[in-house]
Amino acid sequence: MTLPEAANRWLDAHYADLVAWRRHIHAHPELGRQEFATTQFVASHLAEAGLNPKVLPGGTGLTCDIGPDSGARIALRADMDALPMAERTGAPYASVVPNVAHACGHDAHTAILLGTAMVLASVPELPVGVRLLFQPAEELMPGGALDAIAAGALTGVSRIFALHCDPRLAVGKVAVRPGPITSAADQLEVTLHSHGGHTSRPHLTGDLVYGLGTLITGVPGVLSRRIDPRNSTVMVWGAVNAGTAANAIPQTGTLAGTIRTASRDTWEGLESLVEEVISSLLAPLNLDHTLQYRRGVPPVVNEEISTRILTHAIEAVGPDVLCDTRQSGGGEDFSWYLEEVPGAMARLGVWNGRGPQLDLHQPNFDIDERAMAVGVRVMVNIVDQAAQVSNQGR
Repeated sequence: MTLPEAANRWLDAHYADLVAWRRHIHAHPELGRQEFATTQFVASHLAEAGLNPKVLPGGTGLTCDIGPDSGARIALRADMDALPMAERTGAPYASVVPNVAHACGHDAHTAILLGTAMVLASVPELPVGVRLLFQPAEELMPGGALDAIAAGALTGVSRIFALHCDPRLAVGKVAVRPGPITSAADQLEVTLHSHGGHTSRPHLTGDLVYGLGTLITGVPGVLSRRIDPRNSTVMVWGAVNAGTAANAIPQTGTLAGTIRTASRDTWEGLESLVEEVISSLLAPLNLDHTLQYRRGVPPVVNEEISTRILTHAIEAVGPDVLCDTRQSGGGEDFSWYLEEVPGAMARLGVWNGRGPQLDLHQPNFDIDERAMAVGVRVMVNIVDQAAQVSNQGR
């Protein structure tokens, strides 16, 4: 029996289990580095299937090896954490945890990889070694992928693959592209300091609110003139806070935002450039400042051969499943794995084809659960296609 046939047989018998697993995880979300119950839920099901899961240091996330110990080994990754936000789907399986929700599809990612594990465990002999990687803390910058790598999750791995839910794609579609598919994403917070004073005499102090306004418009504007526009670099402020009285210049104020770029080379120099721009804009204003610049993740750059493996895996699901996609402005810590080994990520369509296409990280985000069967088939097909590439290289 081939691997695709094994996937079809398992889904015919256990699709309801796949949905139930996802709904259980969805109803009991856990934040990054707190996924203890989710980790144990996955580990118990893997152990019941005769597999040997190994929990990562810290007690959240796990790995599980299947197949031959010698030769090539590929990794399949799913992220497990939820977001700190209230859910408003009204679904019967909605989150029972206040202000925590799976609004990014990680519950589906986890269930898909668990289903993939069950398919692979049902096959007497796999053609290539597989490491299942259930990763914690993807939503926490710079990401739980770094913790997994430090714990040896990539030791002996030759390639790594992942899927991510995409509410802009209809269910039954899976999209991939070679090269960059996500962007680098950093966070920054600027705190301004002034002696404060009366708004009638701004010349006797540092006008802090004016300084904040200068940065709000000036930093994105200057960056757009200093960075090649073809690199798709976007700086957006998300929070500003200063003052309580209309006639008083405050002593402190803060700005916080994100900066994203499609170019890894640009990302390398962003921190120093942002500091230079902020210092230059504030220089005439008699204001002091501190900058907290938190580097996030580099872009996910799909490697050529791995993309070809993933493309063939999608095509093997059926006609008209494969589609193209553009590079996203979002960040994904899967990129850290690709700094170590080649790999590729694809986007899994989860829109039901009716009504609005809700975005990730919205409180009413949900998926068409039929997408999970597509995800399992793609993941199993990756193993099949990777084995063929490995055999050709011998």
